[in-house]
Amino acid sequence: MLFLQSIDPEKIAEADSIRKAKLAETITQISQMSPQEILDMVIRYIITISLKILAALVIYFIGRWIIRRIKKVLQRIFERRKVEISLRNFILSLVSATLMILLILTVIGILGINTTSFIALLASAGLAIGMALSGTMQNFAGGVMLLMLKQYRVGDFIEFQGYTGTVKEIRLFNTVINTTDNKTIIIPNSGISTNIINNYSKEPIRRVEWIIGISYGDDYEEAKAVMTSLLEQDPRVLKEPPFLVALNNLGDSSVNIVARAWCKSEDYWDLHFDINQRVYKTFPEHGLSFPFPQMDIHLIKER
Repeated sequence: MLFLQSIDPEKIAEADSIRKAKLAETITQISQMSPQEILDMVIRYIITISLKILAALVIYFIGRWIIRRIKKVLQRIFERRKVEISLRNFILSLVSATLMILLILTVIGILGINTTSFIALLASAGLAIGMALSGTMQNFAGGVMLLMLKQYRVGDFIEFQGYTGTVKEIRLFNTVINTTDNKTIIIPNSGISTNIINNYSKEPIRRVEWIIGISYGDDYEEAKAVMTSLLEQDPRVLKEPPFLVALNNLGDSSVNIVARAWCKSEDYWDLHFDINQRVYKTFPEHGLSFPFPQMDIHLIKER
């Protein structure tokens, strides 16, 4: 509606009349020229156009060669700095497309065509596409930030809003993770780049914790010695930082012992499960029992 209101019929008619006047003047001038003059004018025009076309072709092929050289230089820089492949390909494509558009506009200008309308058209198209794909562009911006800041990498084990799994692929618009039960989860980058991420693979070592309950009346010192022996015998338990075995609390039905040990991040779950199995087998051999939740009921006989 605003576009239609901005069009002035009088201005359109005035511009049309000017074009007609110039055309009539050109026809009049040509009609007054001799055949030899017309032929000379046509030849000059053909020579001028040919030179412009030749210059445009030379500029185009030189520009293409320069663009290829720039891409190769950027490729070597990205390889030396180990930039992520997804981000590398995107930047190379963006640089190539931008330089190609500038080259085409330059060639069009050399041919004598007004480039203002082309620039305005590109700007309008870019604005329209940006508004139509606002959500997609947010995911795109999030993907670029993730690839640049490297909050996690392919192969890292992460947790995000209840989803836990190994990063399979980092794309420009989303991140793909594989859960432990082999489900594929696709997470939009706009959310994952602005929220809390738990990256279990970021640090080289992790602390494993066990809470083990023994019955009241069992020997705590014996339980501590058995747990200490189990941790000392496992080569996956790191010497530094040292592990800890202590009495955690006195529960309703059990005496709870806490054990904390450090291991490499990749050994976390294997160590956790193996020590659980050894505790279940070894504690009863030393007279230590695992109590069930129980309730003592006292009956008072009324007299």
